[in-house]
Amino acid sequence: MNIPQRTATLAAFALAASLVMTGCAGSSGGADPTDVNPDGEVKPREISWLLSRPADGGVITAMQQIADEYAADHPGFALNLITTPDRPSYIQKYETLAAANKLPELFDTDATPFAQKLAAQGKMVDVDLLLEDLGLADDYREAALNYQRFDDGSLYMVPFEFQLEFFWYNKALFEQAGVPIPATLDDFAATCEALRAEGITPIALDGQDQWPLERYMAYYPFRLAGPEYVQKLKTGDASFGDEPGRAAAEWLSGLGKAGCFQEGFSSTGYADAQALFTSGKAAMYNIGTWELGNLATDALDAGVRDSVDYFTLPTIEGAVTDDNEYVTPSGIGMAVNAQTYDPLVRDFLAFALERYPEVYTASGALSPTSGVDPVIPDNATPLYGRAVEQSAEVGPAIAMPWDTQLDPATNTRLQQELTLLVQGDITPDEFIETMDAALKENVGD
Repeated sequence: MNIPQRTATLAAFALAASLVMTGCAGSSGGADPTDVNPDGEVKPREISWLLSRPADGGVITAMQQIADEYAADHPGFALNLITTPDRPSYIQKYETLAAANKLPELFDTDATPFAQKLAAQGKMVDVDLLLEDLGLADDYREAALNYQRFDDGSLYMVPFEFQLEFFWYNKALFEQAGVPIPATLDDFAATCEALRAEGITPIALDGQDQWPLERYMAYYPFRLAGPEYVQKLKTGDASFGDEPGRAAAEWLSGLGKAGCFQEGFSSTGYADAQALFTSGKAAMYNIGTWELGNLATDALDAGVRDSVDYFTLPTIEGAVTDDNEYVTPSGIGMAVNAQTYDPLVRDFLAFALERYPEVYTASGALSPTSGVDPVIPDNATPLYGRAVEQSAEVGPAIAMPWDTQLDPATNTRLQQELTLLVQGDITPDEFIETMDAALKENVGD
């Protein structure tokens, strides 16, 4: 074990001890994940939420306000937010606490195989039953809940966000190159070549963080085979050499040969990639509605503001998913610890989830519930309202981000190999061989 890993692990164990000593793991409650309305008195105390979200982000800001409102009527109550925005460190902390059986009342998790094991062990409250019992089940967007579901359709996480991921593009640069919006994924390479011929960077990509390129890996298989392919892939029941995986590898290799991404994309960070697009130097930028404040308000450079528009994920010939189905994540979900679930936790969640849409949408963000529109800022461009309207039209199938689906070791190897593939350092066949070997080694760990 190297020093950083050892330090992070020791810190996680220290946190576990801290949770026990301070009592924030809660009073003893029932461990039946289906007992969503336990008998007993609501006794205010401090409860904790283990999070992986920006400390100044909309979710935490909204929930802090709601917790303060609840505490005003329930003296002695407090919501302790244990925040670790860095995702790898968070996952290590979360899995360490889970292994020690010391998770707090609430904790963040994606719908990963690890989380599904916790649910199978009866350690997470059944959220389908909880929302139904609270009378809130019908308030949530179908896509927001589906993003949180395990492959068997069960639901153990509450969504707090709803995003749509678009291809933002510069109409003026497209006109300069004489190209239309790509009608299919197979049109991207030719579009990139035409833009390159005009001296225009086709696509701005944050290659440093790796997950944005991994999004591209998900697109072709989703159109060709639907969300089931990655579900089978992560369990070893499918191969990267199967038609969806091979088609994706060949498509990405083609994007690299067409010069779709900026020179040195692998070392370009999030802010610099966005700046390439917002400064008018790149023609396309694939990002979600969490960036509406930068892309659909007067915060956007006046020189490009009137030229910016967006299109949704293009289709392919013979696609099995609809045009209105693409990446529509509802973010990392919040699980409820069945072992510490009691009348207080239920009462707080009933209050918080009822209040949340109104408080959260006041910031201009899309709610995971329907019927409550964001408060569109005064400085918004027409794109802001269009994106909000688009959120009501998405279909139920979701192009799941693969970094939330694959095991950590396979995912890390995939991100590394994708960069090599697009750079032309390896062939699609070499990519497939390496990734299938990684799957064989890591599935089930």
